[in-house]
Amino acid sequence: MAIQFVIDSASDFDHQEAQALGLCFLPLTIEWEGKVYRDQLDISSREFYEKLVETDALPTTAQLSPNDYSEAFARLTANGDTVIVIALSSKLSGTCQSAMIAAADYPGKVFVVDSRNVTMGEQLLIRYALRLRDSGLDAPALVAELEQARERIRVIAAVDTLEYLKQGGRVSSVTAFAGTLLGIKPVVAVQDGEVEVIGKARGSKKANNLLTELIEQHGGVDFSMPYVLGFTGMSDTTLQKYIADSAHLWRDHTDTLPVTAIGSVIGTHVGPGAVGVAFFSKE
Repeated sequence: MAIQFVIDSASDFDHQEAQALGLCFLPLTIEWEGKVYRDQLDISSREFYEKLVETDALPTTAQLSPNDYSEAFARLTANGDTVIVIALSSKLSGTCQSAMIAAADYPGKVFVVDSRNVTMGEQLLIRYALRLRDSGLDAPALVAELEQARERIRVIAAVDTLEYLKQGGRVSSVTAFAGTLLGIKPVVAVQDGEVEVIGKARGSKKANNLLTELIEQHGGVDFSMPYVLGFTGMSDTTLQKYIADSAHLWRDHTDTLPVTAIGSVIGTHVGPGAVGVAFFSKE
């Protein structure tokens, strides 16, 4: 029987591509000014950022429930298939725990992998899982390889403003105010399953340079593995500038740079104008 994958929208995996690849896509919900939206289904990334810059109210994202997963598991295992869930980091949401609760009713048939990541990093693990399935691995071996490979995933992003990090409680109001006056741009990363501010630079150019330096400190991009660049906001203009400025990272290694729009889960905390890179490190 086949292996089926269940993913969540926090991976920022495009819904239409997920359908084309046969992935079971479960949307988190976004609660905003009294309305509830299914991520990517009821509100696109572009619509999300349009609304984000037009209103002072920040949205909240609701985790998937055990029932959301149970319904998917019942459908996908009905013909004997095995299911592997690749979930948003358990340190960022209860979504992974919901999957584990639901999976308890399907011993040996449903496996849950905590990606320890979000957005582009979570997406990379999904893309690697598809590659492993195509290689013929069975479910237990595939899960073991994913749990080992996730330790090599790096997600690093340069953020345009401290304002959303302030509103989300990740930096103080004083730090945000001073940073705005000085043109400070933070650099964030996913570390041990959580989003952390790991550096700051004065001005966009220095922030982009710091982003590139941090990629190089990790030994550079393993181009034999999945990789992706991402942006927040309604346009990828800032990302395209970063790609041009960091051309030495990509030149002679690849003719294609996959790009994804970073959606609501991370976008709420970093705002528009951020650019990021997700990759498997060589080390």
